[in-house]
Amino acid sequence: MKVVAPFARGLFAVVLMCAVAGQAAAGRIGFTELRIANGADKPLVVGVWYPTDAPARPTPLELFSQTVAPGAAPSGQNLPLIVMSHGTGGSYGEHYDTALALAEAGFVVAAVAHTGDTHDDTSRNTRISDRPAQIHRLIDYMLAEWPAHGRLDPNRIGMFGFSSGGFTTLVSIGGVPDLSVLPAHWRAHPDYFDSQLVKAAGIPTSIPNPPASTWIHDPRIKAAVVAAPALGFTFGRDGLKNITVPIQLWRAEDDHILPNPDYAEAVRIALPRPPEFHLVDGADHFDFLAPCSDALAQAAPQICASRPGFDRAAFHQRFNRDVVRFFEETLN
Repeated sequence: MKVVAPFARGLFAVVLMCAVAGQAAAGRIGFTELRIANGADKPLVVGVWYPTDAPARPTPLELFSQTVAPGAAPSGQNLPLIVMSHGTGGSYGEHYDTALALAEAGFVVAAVAHTGDTHDDTSRNTRISDRPAQIHRLIDYMLAEWPAHGRLDPNRIGMFGFSSGGFTTLVSIGGVPDLSVLPAHWRAHPDYFDSQLVKAAGIPTSIPNPPASTWIHDPRIKAAVVAAPALGFTFGRDGLKNITVPIQLWRAEDDHILPNPDYAEAVRIALPRPPEFHLVDGADHFDFLAPCSDALAQAAPQICASRPGFDRAAFHQRFNRDVVRFFEETLN
């Protein structure tokens, strides 16, 4: 795995020592699933991982198993919050291992299932402009309505996003895409995933670019991890010029879903501030998802197969360490 332009560590060691006091006992992680009212729309389904003093036990999560304390009381004070945005047709649990690593390090993690863009409901999977507003609503809820909101530090909020969730993250931290470039991209690359997606949805080949006000930004987000961002080419320098928060950006070397250079690389070049950039040798797009259980590998083999010689489980140990370290450095 190559690492380019790492974010300066500075006084990280000293700061981390000061932060430890607010964390729960290592390895004790609580978990709960929420239904959050979202105006006239359907309630948002959200998974929340957090530090706790309660003992954990193996617990089913979709087709995975995680060791958590279901419904346990949160512990700690002034806890940083990370919100998560999944990819097209995904689920809030698809990065559960990263959420567990963050919770063990003392973070509260809230991952939303984007309405109409999940594995069991794809009715709105091209309405990508809905996603940042759902993230904004999630942060509102966690800071004011979550029963343990008093344990959160509202000044330490980060965001993690993969694929379409990476696009969502870039918009949430200030990015403004130019969707007028999409038709030309679709014509030039009819075999790409996003081209196939819009073709299946029957979207016209000529679309108006929505006003900038369509895109909901959230200045409460102070740092972001972006993995294999979808539609990266729609931003350009002008679309990313207002992003000021530190970013950790990841690209899979052999991404066959979002091929180089139109996605992560386009974002890396256009960002006004160089990100902490990771190029993962031998990885494919879905290697950013949690390592598959046997049940998931049988149900969805297309997202579980890695390139020959690539060890997804070993990669995720490094990936999760780097994600935790980045948020510890930037939010503490």
